[in-house]
Parts: sequence; structure tokens; C-alpha cells
Amino acid sequence: MNTSYCLSSTRNTITPSHLYLPKHRPPPLPHEPSFPKKETLSLKPHLLRLRNLRPAHPYASISSFADAEGEEIFEQGVRLVEPKRAAPSSDTARDGDGSPGMAQAFGISSRTASAISICIAFAALLLPLAMRSLGQGMAVKTRALSYGTLLFGFYMAWNIGANDVANAMGTSVGSGALTLRQAVLTAAVLEFSGALLMGTHVTSTMQKGILVADVFKGKDTLLFAGLLSSLASAGTWLQVASFYGWPVSTTHCIIGSMVGFGLVYGGAGAVFWNSVVRVTSSWVISPLMGALVSFLVYKCIRRFVYSAPNPGQAAAAAAPIAVFLSVTGISFAAFPLSKTIPLALAQALACGTAGAFLVNRMIRKQLGHLLDKTDPSQPKPEESMVNRDVGFLSKIAGPTGAQLEIVYGVFGYMQVLSACFMSFAHGGNDVANAIGPLASALSILQGSATGTDIVIPIDVLAWGGFGIVAGLIMWGYRVIATIGKKITELTPTRGFAAEFAAASVVLFASKLGLPISATHTLVGAVLGVGFARGLNSVRAETVKEIVVSWAVTIPVGAVFAVFYTWILTKLLSYIL
Repeated sequence: MNTSYCLSSTRNTITPSHLYLPKHRPPPLPHEPSFPKKETLSLKPHLLRLRNLRPAHPYASISSFADAEGEEIFEQGVRLVEPKRAAPSSDTARDGDGSPGMAQAFGISSRTASAISICIAFAALLLPLAMRSLGQGMAVKTRALSYGTLLFGFYMAWNIGANDVANAMGTSVGSGALTLRQAVLTAAVLEFSGALLMGTHVTSTMQKGILVADVFKGKDTLLFAGLLSSLASAGTWLQVASFYGWPVSTTHCIIGSMVGFGLVYGGAGAVFWNSVVRVTSSWVISPLMGALVSFLVYKCIRRFVYSAPNPGQAAAAAAPIAVFLSVTGISFAAFPLSKTIPLALAQALACGTAGAFLVNRMIRKQLGHLLDKTDPSQPKPEESMVNRDVGFLSKIAGPTGAQLEIVYGVFGYMQVLSACFMSFAHGGNDVANAIGPLASALSILQGSATGTDIVIPIDVLAWGGFGIVAGLIMWGYRVIATIGKKITELTPTRGFAAEFAAASVVLFASKLGLPISATHTLVGAVLGVGFARGLNSVRAETVKEIVVSWAVTIPVGAVFAVFYTWILTKLLSYIL
């Protein structure tokens, strides 16, 4: 796709000509140069080809000013403006809050969107009838309650997909590394695979060490109602948050729900308050650590890549190093291949080396013709020294021309890889928030709970993965828009810095036992990238809404849980 940029004499701005063209061009002001109507500055970027995955926007179609600190824009007398969005067509729909609906988000007709939603609804209602976990051969009453329990779990998983998957794909969509449709399809496959292949097969009856198990011994009906209410209350708050595009922690939703249930129906002694304090402390620790690390990563990119004599070559050299560090750290800390530390470290280093080699080969194959070129648009040696001698925190102008194509191509490719890994890991980790209480409730209902550990059947893991994918398809675009576009403007370099920082913080903080939240860490990482460009680059109103949604998550979940438990205990008293 060739992107043309027109320089408007009256606005003194550069805008993509295919997105914004005024209907009537006013006459030029006195002493102001007049430009012919058809005169445009065309940039023909090289598109990074990931086989069938192409970036949403040509990286180099954004001028270097788009990745500058902000002051360079006005020093050059040119201001980049965001193009006006086209009005929704008659065959697309918008949701009641004014945000684009599913049809407009994916560029499909409203009929197609409705058909997809109806198919998902029918599948959610019919698939449980074929599951072994329904309690085949048991009494009709038990099977009916098992069916309802599976629907409660699906509702929670649906809302996890609608809200939490933005952790993996939001920055990639915001930077243009992936289109929304590509991100959703990729995440759907990886989330389901992660939930099915890596989802935990054992869960504790008392989730996350929040409730004291001895308090509820002999109270199976009450505990069953409490587990269902935790799923319903957490799902309700997640749905409200997703509707407004607020990224909240699903783990905190579940914890808040169980705290409310335990406090009202078991007393203050039924709650491990130390665990609650650790969770609330993550509201501060997670975003601060994410912001600090992403700030440093982004400044490193600007200092050592942008200020290099050849930024494209510097980016191509930095990518394998980042992959080596990431794969080695992940292999050693999160997924050790051996229980012996020296052997596990050696295997992790081998995996990191292999990953770095493969990424280097791919980058050379995709962008080799540009890397081998001498870019005539690069500054002269004496001019490049201006950038080479600046300090770590100095403001540095971005590269232009083919160098910008290479830099954005490399980091866009890296961002896609990191998003895929985060999506796969998220499916394996956070599906437990839905299927953990679900499996516990089924075991109590069907009389298979013999101890503190509950075995999760494979069909329940698949059921949770299906719920996450369904929520992602139907409502995932809302929070993805907040993470990717509403906090600060993202490019491939900024998006990579935020994603790399968030993944690193979550990995190592979890290994050290620090209270951490992936959602809060990623939001903090995006903020850190924005702060690296200046305070004016962060939208304060969006940040304020997100912080408020974090603060009320646990209290709201607790209130909902108490209300739902009261209703369920009344209903179960008539049924059982």
C-alpha cells in the first residue's frame, strides 16, 4: 500500500492523503506559498512480510517526527495531525456507548457480526451437553446443576477473553504491527492452545490462598454457592469494565469476590488478610516497575539505535540480542527444562542462542536488501555526530527514509513475536481464574472432592479456552483500543519497549515472589513509554479512569459476591 502525504498550506500539517482531504481548499494566505492540489510527498515503504501476517500500517509511512520526542515536530514547522475518522457506513454498527461495535471493529457487516455472535451463543448452550464433566449417568438434578455450573464458568472465561487478552495484543494493534482482525485471529489460536496445553491440571479448593479452608468444612452447599457467586460476580465486573474499555485484573476480580463471600459467610477469620494486602500492594508495585523498565528500554532504543550512524543496522543487530535475553530468561525462570540448575541454565542458553540465530536469519531475509543499501537520505558523518554525542536522557530525532523502514520493520517483527508468546502464556495462566472455581464447584456437586486438590478434566480446560476465545472475538476490541491507542500513541519501537518491559517484569517478579499483576504492569509500561516522550504524550483522563477501575475492583467484586451468594443459597435451598 502506497501512502501519500499532502502538505496543506492552510493547516501547515502533514496528513495521509487517502485518510484526510478537505472538500474545499481555501485560498492561500498572503505571503504564504501555494502548493498545487495534486502535489504530494509519496513514501513507498517496504512492508514487513510475515507470510500471511502483514503489518496493519506501513511502518515507514510515518515520518520520523512521529517517533520523535515532540519538540522536533514544531521546530521543523510541521505538525502531524490525526486524520478524521470516516463516519460508520450503513452496514456497520456502533455500540450504545458510541464506541465502534464488533462489525465496525473488524470491518464486517452487522449481519455477519450478528451471525458470529449467535453461533457462539448456540455453541455455549449446546457443547456442555456433550461434555463428560456434565456428570453422565448421575441424577437429573445433579446434571442440571452441573450444566448451570459450566455456564457460570463459560461466562467468567468469556469476560477474561474480552478484557485480559489486551495484555498480549493491545500494543501490537496500537503500533500497527497487526491489524485488529489479525490480532484477534492469532490470539484466538494461541489463547486456546495455551489453555489446553499449559493450563494447570490441579487447583486448590480455596483459590489463591485467600480463604481458610477449615472454616467451610461440612458446608458444601454454602461453599458451592460461594464458588458460583465468585464466578458470576467477577464476570459481572469484568463485563462492566470491558464495556467501558477499562483494563482490570481478572485475578483481582476473583480475589475480591472470594473475600466478600468469606467475610460475610465465614467471618473475618475466614480470610487470609496478608494475601489481600499483597494483592492491593501490586496496584502500586506493578505499574511503577512496568513504567520504570519500559522507560529505560525505550530510552536505550533511542540512544543506541536512533543515534547510531546506521540506525537500521543497529536495530537489526539489537534484535537477536533481545531475543537471546528473552528466550534464555523465559526458559530458565518460567519453563526450566531440567531440575538441576547448571543443566537448566545450559539448556536455557542453548534455546536463547537458537532463537537469536533464527530471528537474525529472518530479519536478514526480509530486510536484507535494505540493510545492504546505502541510504542517500542519511545525514553526513559530521551531522550524525550530533546524535552520537548526546546523553542517555537527551531528546533524539528519529531516522528517516529507508532507515526508518528497517527500524520499524525489525521492531514490528519483534513485537509480533512477543505478542504471540504473551498470548500463549496468558491462555495457560489466566484460564485458571475461570476453570479453578468451576472445577472445584463441579467436584463438590458430584462428590469427587476428596482433599484440598481438585483434578481439572481436559474437557473443562478446553471449555475455558473456548470461553476466552469467544469473549475475545465478541468484545476484545474494546480494551485492546484502550491499551493500544487511548493511553499514548504507539509505534513499533514504543510498542516493543512496553511489551518487552511488561513481560520481563512479570516473569522475574513472579519468580521472586513479588505481588505483581500483568494487567497493571502492562498499563504502567505503556505509561513509561509515554513519559519517555514527555508528560504531554500521556492522556491523563484515560489514566485516571483506569486507576479508579483498579481501586474499586476488589470492593465491587466483594459486594457482587455477597449479593449473588444470597440469591444462590435461596435457590439451592429449594432445589437440594
